[in-house]
Amino acid sequence: MDSTSLTDDVGYLLSRASGSLVRATNAALTVHGLRVRSYSALLLACDSGDGMSQRDLAEALGLDPSQVVLLVDELTEAGLVERRPSESDRRTKLVCGTAAGRAVRGRAERSVAEAHRGQLEQLSAEEQDLLRGLLGRLVLGGDPALRG
Repeated sequence: MDSTSLTDDVGYLLSRASGSLVRATNAALTVHGLRVRSYSALLLACDSGDGMSQRDLAEALGLDPSQVVLLVDELTEAGLVERRPSESDRRTKLVCGTAAGRAVRGRAERSVAEAHRGQLEQLSAEEQDLLRGLLGRLVLGGDPALRG
């Protein structure tokens, strides 16, 4: 079987690479009670300072807002985040990392880094930086506001 057409297909390659990395990352996160999506939401909540609205979380994660509600519910039940009222808009609840959430985040971050090292070991540090930069441009486009 000639797989040249597949191995020349950027979409196929990105999909396979993403699937492999997500599986490895989910395996590493299991011990922390997280998966890639919940870990990503926890990172954003912990990094947001005063909190982040669920709408902003959905936009940053590229998810439907209803999916983010479920993620935040799970993280809240686990005691990793909390919803606080916004000072500027009383209709908006801000998602903030708790002390327990920040502790789990730190441990999970180390597990994720190890999983990523294993998945990217065929690439040099420079190639990994280049890959990260190129993917960032594809995902975030030219909008500097999305880069945080």
